[in-house]
Amino acid sequence: MGEAAKKDQAPKTGSPELEAKGKRHERRRHRVYVTRNTEYHFRDGFCVAVRDRRSGDFLPGHLAIERRLHGGLKFFPNGAIVPNAGDPRPGEALYFAADGRDLVTSPLERVDRPAKRLVEAYPEPPRPPPTSRRKA
Repeated sequence: MGEAAKKDQAPKTGSPELEAKGKRHERRRHRVYVTRNTEYHFRDGFCVAVRDRRSGDFLPGHLAIERRLHGGLKFFPNGAIVPNAGDPRPGEALYFAADGRDLVTSPLERVDRPAKRLVEAYPEPPRPPPTSRRKA
C-alpha cells in the first residue's frame, strides 16, 4: 500500500493525549442557544449574532452581541438560583456578565449547531467610527 493511501486511512482525531482518554478535540466553532423567542449564535465562546425566532431577523443592537457567555442559571420554583459555570443546558438561562450590565435570558429550549448558510448570513459586527487626526 502506498504512503498516500496509508495517510488516508489514518484516524482523524485530536492529539494522542485526548485519544488515550477517549475524548476528541471539538473542532466546530459555532453553537446556537435557542430560547423561546430568540436564538443566540456563538463563535468561539462569543456571541456574534442574535436572531428573533418569529421573524428570522437578526437583532444588531442586542446587548448579548460581542459578549462572552459566563454560564447558565437554573431557577427553581422556591426562588433558589443555582449557577452553572460550564456550558448551559436546556432549562437553564444564559448568563452574560459585563461591567454592571449583566444579562440573563429566558430558559434554554435546546442547543444546536447552525447551518453553514446561516453562519454565512451573520451580520458584520459594528465598526467604530473613524477617528479624525489633527495636523500639528
